[in-house]
Amino acid sequence: QVQLVESGGGLVQAGGSLRLSCAASGRTFGSLAMGWFRQAPGKEREFVISISWTGGSTYSAEVAKGRFTISRDNAKNTVDVQMNSLKPEDSAVYYCAAHPRYSGSSPSGYDYWGQGTQVTVSS
Repeated sequence: QVQLVESGGGLVQAGGSLRLSCAASGRTFGSLAMGWFRQAPGKEREFVISISWTGGSTYSAEVAKGRFTISRDNAKNTVDVQMNSLKPEDSAVYYCAAHPRYSGSSPSGYDYWGQGTQVTVSS
């Protein structure tokens, strides 16, 4: 079993930055691929960015490319996403997800989920 706890959400103006963090426990973190998803009201959960269990590969949705960066610290059991140049359409609840190997874009591919952290970008 894996427990994931997100933090770092909040209110930011358009053009600003936020850094979200996800802390994992319950399983060797270094063996987990990690992903970030988001869900806005009335919309489906969508893939944002992910990182392989080795940390050697990252994958980004088009909405994240050039603005969001993912990193992991296996010593601290955390995975962060740095979000720059935020837009109002980035407003959503952001979720951290984990799987022993899968680091793709499908939510159904992930076994473990956090409770989410709210990101609100004002115009």
